[in-house]
Amino acid sequence: MKDKIRFAVVGGGHIGCRHADLINRNEDCVLDSIVDIREDVRPVAARYNADFYGGLEEFLHSENNADVVVIATPNGLHFEQAMHCISHGKHIVLEKPMALNINEAKEIISHADNKGVKIFMVMQNRYSPPATWLKKVVESGVLGRILMLQINCFWNRDERYYIKNSWRGTKNLDGGTLFTQFSHFIDILYWIFGDISDVQSVMDNFTHQHLTDFEDTGIVTFRLSDGGLGSLNFTTSVWDSNLQSSLTVIAENGSIKIGGQYMDTVNYCHIKNYEMPEIAPTNGSNDYGCYKGSAANHHFVIENVVEVLNNNGEISVPAEDGRNVISIIERMYSCRLSSANTPK
Repeated sequence: MKDKIRFAVVGGGHIGCRHADLINRNEDCVLDSIVDIREDVRPVAARYNADFYGGLEEFLHSENNADVVVIATPNGLHFEQAMHCISHGKHIVLEKPMALNINEAKEIISHADNKGVKIFMVMQNRYSPPATWLKKVVESGVLGRILMLQINCFWNRDERYYIKNSWRGTKNLDGGTLFTQFSHFIDILYWIFGDISDVQSVMDNFTHQHLTDFEDTGIVTFRLSDGGLGSLNFTTSVWDSNLQSSLTVIAENGSIKIGGQYMDTVNYCHIKNYEMPEIAPTNGSNDYGCYKGSAANHHFVIENVVEVLNNNGEISVPAEDGRNVISIIERMYSCRLSSANTPK
């Protein structure tokens, strides 16, 4: 019998607690430690009979037995914390985004390669049945040439989410809506359709000027790798609750739309000489009380860690994919037209 894999979770917020619970439920895993600078997270560690550390340095210089560190802290801390954990020989489960710029993403990968540790990116929307089905359809070639692709992400994030004196909404720790809210959908774009080019964008901050340092709404246009046209329309200004996250594909042999609030349903499928199979139901979204997030598929990430470390399996979301998503987001921001409310 192989030893159980021991995890530490850095960050005791919503996502960190989600990881802690899933690790605790997995019979092949042990939750060794929880790390957070906030003392009120200590009871969370006690609930799981895990050690509690009041800071990353304290944890790394302790006699902890963790094999893997889950980094579930504010976006702007991911780079420095990942680099420290890698230096101490820890494998990393890294929440999105990998970093807030491409150079940091590259440095994380290089450091991990040099130290011989593995990085597992958290891009859990890849596990949703509509997304996996769409990838298979596109790769089969049954659609023919992709002519047009449209992604719509219309969400609500108001003062219930952007709490005063929080890291959320700050440029240095949050980074922007494409990093925090919509990077999962940009990952789906990259995962299924590949890289993009000819990127142009316009963004503005219509309803969050007193809440965030960055845009709340944007339109991005681009060209797909095979020449088709694409667009991303996004906002966090929908009143009260999320409206939709959808992806529509227009191709020479048919059309597809996956939608719902989190791309969790197939709304339309009409393809020449193709019969749509029955698709498994999608797991519900992560419920954080006053708002909801993307698909609750984090258990697949933990299971992949076990498969890779215990059985020499393949990492389902390579670090290079996380880096490439950061590259796309950077390009979407760098080419945007400035406005009075969203300075470059």
